[in-house]
Amino acid sequence: MDDRRARIAAALGEGASLRWFRAPGRVNLMGDHTDYNEGFVLPVAIDLDCLVAARSRADGRVVVRSLDVDAASGVVEVPADGSAEPSEVEPTWGRYVAGVVRQLVVRGWAPRAVDAALSSTVPQGSGLSSSAALEVACAIALCDVSGFEPAATELAAACREAEFLATGVPSGIMDQLVSLAGTAGAALLIDCRSLEVRPVPLPPGIQVLAVHCGLPRALMDSAYAERQAACEAAARSLGLRSLRDAALGEMADDPFARHVVSENARVLETVSALLDGELARLGALYAASHASLRDDFRVSTPELDALVHALVESGALGARLTGAGFGGCAVGLVRSDETEEIAKRATRRYREETGIKPTAFVCSAVAGAGPA
Repeated sequence: MDDRRARIAAALGEGASLRWFRAPGRVNLMGDHTDYNEGFVLPVAIDLDCLVAARSRADGRVVVRSLDVDAASGVVEVPADGSAEPSEVEPTWGRYVAGVVRQLVVRGWAPRAVDAALSSTVPQGSGLSSSAALEVACAIALCDVSGFEPAATELAAACREAEFLATGVPSGIMDQLVSLAGTAGAALLIDCRSLEVRPVPLPPGIQVLAVHCGLPRALMDSAYAERQAACEAAARSLGLRSLRDAALGEMADDPFARHVVSENARVLETVSALLDGELARLGALYAASHASLRDDFRVSTPELDALVHALVESGALGARLTGAGFGGCAVGLVRSDETEEIAKRATRRYREETGIKPTAFVCSAVAGAGPA
């Protein structure tokens, strides 16, 4: 039973009535390290989310409480005018809040004092976009207080920039956009150049299974920014705006770029396979994607490799690492009537091989952020 509403209300105490909002995390079915290369991605918004309640206050401050950390670091307070430097805010989770406030002000949000509290079921460091869920939940709550109504793409861009201000790590727009624009029962094909979004229904009888490898993913501690810089350099070497415009033959000798170009093609092929119900084809595409992320882009780990192998050997139709890599989750597509057994077998096999306890999440595709 989810008792977050009661705990959030208790944390905020008596006062004016609360407005409630939720923003989901995501699992990326195909297309990793393609979003910041203006390519294609295929994520689903999932039924793990950040829940926030908010109301106005009268002192020019945005005060947010998190129920997911200890009391000593559970409150962040920043000026509503966006003047706080996000990278300097303490506690560190509050940097995302400060980044959102600043980016909304830049985009025309009239600063309003807000009192809010939140709790998330998206595990941190999992590769399921806990930070994007927090950013989007806070952003829509702040917008609601002042009646500010930016387009979903504009709000996603604000939240992406907020993450950069908070962490110093450049990223694409996928996580924030799918959190805002998710569609129940479907993945989203996102064109990260035009920001066009197209729902792709998931075939009946297919379940998304995400399994955390037990090692957290920390983008600030990873080579994520180095990969992005290498991709930009590869595009410049060919006089291209981005690797979205490259052909595979042009990138044959550059493994990072080769991954991006081939992964873009796999996204479109995965959409076709889902629409046509070609399950065997999905398995081959997943295998190729993981091999490319492991061998060309070099963002896998021995633990993620073992987890993907365990999922496939346990009966998944296909499995691959999902997200940025360097830890976090693998995603498997499984038959719905076999989900529980495959999750059991795969986690047991992985634990026996590595000595690390994994965590499985059976994920449903849900609608994007909004009132809760």
